[in-house]
Amino acid sequence: MKILLAQPRGFCAGVNMAIQALEETIRLFGPDIYVYHEIVHNKYVVEEFARQGVRFVGDIAEVPEGSVLLYSAHGVPPDVRKEAKRRRLQTIDATCPLVTKVHLEAIRFARAGYRIVLIGHPRHDEVVGTLGEAPDHMWLVSCPEDVESLPFAPDDKVAYLTQTTLSLSEAGSIIDRLKKRFPRIEAPPKEDICYATTNRQRAVSLLAPKADLVIVLGSQNSSNSQRLREIGEACGKPSYLVDSIHQLEPSVLENCETVLITAGASAPEVVVRECIDYLMEHHGATVSEESVCEEHVRFSLPAELTRLQRGEPHRDRAAWRD
Repeated sequence: MKILLAQPRGFCAGVNMAIQALEETIRLFGPDIYVYHEIVHNKYVVEEFARQGVRFVGDIAEVPEGSVLLYSAHGVPPDVRKEAKRRRLQTIDATCPLVTKVHLEAIRFARAGYRIVLIGHPRHDEVVGTLGEAPDHMWLVSCPEDVESLPFAPDDKVAYLTQTTLSLSEAGSIIDRLKKRFPRIEAPPKEDICYATTNRQRAVSLLAPKADLVIVLGSQNSSNSQRLREIGEACGKPSYLVDSIHQLEPSVLENCETVLITAGASAPEVVVRECIDYLMEHHGATVSEESVCEEHVRFSLPAELTRLQRGEPHRDRAAWRD
């Protein structure tokens, strides 16, 4: 068996930043801290932090007053920030800067009187956070058919934004429909779909045709990981999304000569190495690393943490929305 190991794969800059932020928060305060939702959508990462004592919550009411609370990489709506302030929580904002960019675009378009179409998946943490920035100005669409039910006139002031982890083809088909119905629709100043999502999708698109099987390492609730599986399937290859190689039925590997391995943007490299080791041990696999492009993006730790590292007092960062 031959393994095609996709590069880039795994952690993106936003995930790296969020995980480092949580690690540094633990170093500063100890593990008796809270995270709003999962820090990133990956079972292995969340369980590792939970074993240290970190508690992941879905409701601010679960956090005792005065506690330390870290916002996940997916961002949160303003009402969560307001409730955290009311409960005197010491908050650390680990929202991915690319998600923050979409939040700021929503605020800007809303203030300018636009009706905003958000392209994304219902109930995804990132979408919930973005919708909360301008709930009276925003409509969610998740497929081209949704465009027809939008209650706008063709000459209304309309703009669109996208969830950062969509596939390019998925978003493109919806955007095309929007442009046909609303020829004057405004686009975000810069593409909302993140560089890492695009790069990982491109790698699978190019490499999957060379493989008999595609293994995507990542969790089921990871949007960008699901998109990688879908792209593998669109290339006509059996494609599986698993947290670990041990979740894969051994029978699917029978008669496979070439396997493509990639990892979603929130999947750690340790699960990739575990997968490779298993295939080498049980199938005599050899590895060929296939680099499609290089990534050099880095995001700084949240400003709250850098101030605390310098011994400065904590300040609430929510004021940037005012």
